[in-house]
Amino acid sequence: MILNAAHLKKSFVGETVIDDASFFLNEHDKAAIVGPNGAGKSTLLNLLTGELPRDEGEVTLKKDCTLGYLHQDNTLDSELTIEEELTKVIQPILDLEAELSLMQREMKHAEGAALEKLLAAYTEAEHRYELMDGYAARSRVTGIIRGLGFSEADATRPLSSLSGGQKTRVFLGKLLLEQPDLILLDEPTNHLDLESIEWLETYLMNYAGAVLIVSHDRFFLDRIVNKIFDLNHGKVTSYDGNYTQFTEKKEALAEAAARAYENQQVEIKHQEAVIQKLRAFNREKSIKRAESREKLLDKVERLDNPYEAKKDMALYFTPDEVSGNDVLSVEHLSKAFGDNVLFSDLNFSLKRGEHVAIMGGNGTGKTTLLKIINGLLPPDNGTVTLGTKVFCSYYDQEHQVLHPEKTLFEELQDTWPDMTNTEVRNMLAAFLFTGDDVFKRIRDLSGGERGRVSLAKLMLSHANFLLLDEPTNHLDMESKEILERAIRAFPGTVLYVSHDRYFINRTATRILNLTEHCLVNYIGNYDYYLEKKADAERAAIPVTAPAPKGEENEGSSTSAEDYKTQKAQKAAEKKRRAELEACEQRIAELEETLRGIEEEFLLPENQRDAAALLAIQKRKDSAEEELADCYERWETLAD
Repeated sequence: MILNAAHLKKSFVGETVIDDASFFLNEHDKAAIVGPNGAGKSTLLNLLTGELPRDEGEVTLKKDCTLGYLHQDNTLDSELTIEEELTKVIQPILDLEAELSLMQREMKHAEGAALEKLLAAYTEAEHRYELMDGYAARSRVTGIIRGLGFSEADATRPLSSLSGGQKTRVFLGKLLLEQPDLILLDEPTNHLDLESIEWLETYLMNYAGAVLIVSHDRFFLDRIVNKIFDLNHGKVTSYDGNYTQFTEKKEALAEAAARAYENQQVEIKHQEAVIQKLRAFNREKSIKRAESREKLLDKVERLDNPYEAKKDMALYFTPDEVSGNDVLSVEHLSKAFGDNVLFSDLNFSLKRGEHVAIMGGNGTGKTTLLKIINGLLPPDNGTVTLGTKVFCSYYDQEHQVLHPEKTLFEELQDTWPDMTNTEVRNMLAAFLFTGDDVFKRIRDLSGGERGRVSLAKLMLSHANFLLLDEPTNHLDMESKEILERAIRAFPGTVLYVSHDRYFINRTATRILNLTEHCLVNYIGNYDYYLEKKADAERAAIPVTAPAPKGEENEGSSTSAEDYKTQKAQKAAEKKRRAELEACEQRIAELEETLRGIEEEFLLPENQRDAAALLAIQKRKDSAEEELADCYERWETLAD
């Protein structure tokens, strides 16, 4: 065990943020702290390092444990260059290297006992040099500079000329070079592009020490961690596994808690009915029996209502009208700002029901492309054509469509004047704005709160074509998952820009990768994209050919499919359709079964028989569980 936290408690101005939190970390663990925005994740890291004093509890580190900590905001004030600042970390190695060189020169001129003494000292120093991995020290500095996204020219830039995000990357580089026994990382993927994030993932996966991470990047956590610490209402619950495994376990526990609560409520109502009936007999024995049952019922530990405790956004997208099959056609589209060409001669189209992600490096023009499609920017060349009965709604990552001086209430009511005051309040409550929150001004909201208001407006638009620019920015993990479910269930068309690989993996049916001024088309989610990219790299095939015009007819990839591939695809599609039909039939059967079970509950003979009610409840639980599995399978097949 490298770290043990026991019964930690921390309050700010009377509000308890961390409450009796306990957990531990083993020497080679890669763990993550997750929880909603404002849960206290960064506070917990600061308690572990001692940067914040603890109100109660103990933090114990293994003897002689070295600790490194990356904050979200790190300051580096120096006139040194990036390379010089990072090289400072390996200075002891460089000093030893200079010492070895000096001894080598001295040994050339030494004889006898002096030579033997020098040789012994050199052997001991060389052994220390090898233990410090001295031969690879300089290449490690170079590798980290490149891995964190700095070019060879960047390496000679002074730190004073860097942005805050670039300084954070340098700080992270120093931390990785120091190789502490335990690294604490607070949002390490902030300020990194996708290539640098993938490099950091590989680095941390192979890191010999322990790592504790706070991050909203679920794909990043899935690849690295083997343990999750879930921070909620000040308490920490530990789960083994990566992020996806954690969500599956947590969901299973929540379902079990809900079933236990519902079963207990059934039993309590049954006992209360029996007690009421015994009292109605109005006889001494029956009243005593009623009192005895009441005492037993009073001793029952009541389970918390899981439905009251959980407050989530109520998000769903329902188009008012079905669009035509051809939703969007982009032809020969080009855009540049001065000499900076973002893209040229882009051609692609969308069919109804497609959920398409646009990927690409920073500055490639992804947001610009969305703005052109939405009519907010003119193209230099080319056309954008919307299909029949296509109605767009746009989610702007900067939330510029919101009015800073308006209150939340005014923002919705002014856009939809036909809504009553009650309807506006109910809509805002569905997005977790209650009471006086509805009178907050937009300018005073956090990024996450503005995101929720924008999602509320998106939902109220009832559009059948959604254009989303970085929709998961500022959302906590639970809100991201709610958005994912809403998009997956949306029967309309979606085109979005996102750097959230987990989100893309869960929602995209197709990916358009904007690279080197053109688009590459991938018919699948992020896993499929990675697979095809790896195939191309292994085969040394360039993947930068533009998606051809006409791919809208079949959704074909950038290279022609050979006969065998087409045959396999047709067979797979035939199998998918057969499975889909079977799944739909089973759903209908289960829904009919559940209707019958509901009628059984109402039969007078069953109302008086607790054993019968429990048996019926078990059958209902089993049918509902199978129905949920069928719905999930249907969604997978229908995507």
